[in-house]
Amino acid sequence: MTKPYTFIFFGIVGSGKGTQVELLEKYLKEKDLISNVVHASSGSEYRKIVASGNYTSTLIKGVLEAGKLQPDFLTNGLFVSILTNNMQADSCIIADGFPRSLSQSDTFEKAMNYYGRNDTHIIYIEVGKEEAVKRMKLRARSDDTDAGIANRFDEYINNVIPAMNYFKDKAGYTIHTINGEQSIESVQKDILAALGI
Repeated sequence: MTKPYTFIFFGIVGSGKGTQVELLEKYLKEKDLISNVVHASSGSEYRKIVASGNYTSTLIKGVLEAGKLQPDFLTNGLFVSILTNNMQADSCIIADGFPRSLSQSDTFEKAMNYYGRNDTHIIYIEVGKEEAVKRMKLRARSDDTDAGIANRFDEYINNVIPAMNYFKDKAGYTIHTINGEQSIESVQKDILAALGI
């Protein structure tokens, strides 16, 4: 694998991808393989907007409570803004929660072409529906109602999986499917083995 690293994490809500993002970053820093990281996490950007309490936050909340995906123009804009404001030539990019639609995958690909990234590793943490529902209910977040969870599954199957499959067989993109129904340690071990680091 060539540096600087570029990773995309895919996994349904409750798959534990946030934890694995943190563990991978920690590992890379401890091994002195990276010096700085750009977290392209649309979810954390949306949470900042929601916390601001402005007009846009009320619209975002409504979409969130319905278990739907936020509009592409807004998510693409947040992603581009993160890169524009934080990228350095040797930055490790970790995309988490982006892309989540075909339009966003197209934006991601164009951004990587612009920044000269030609070796992107996609980590897909696969968790079955039953296990993911169980984990979501344990989190007890306000948007984790039965209806919200059901909608998020539909959105995931209809939009997010195609967003990942957009990169299948594309030069410069490798998809690694990881069994997410193992212990946190086993998932991390499998990710590191798949990445060869």
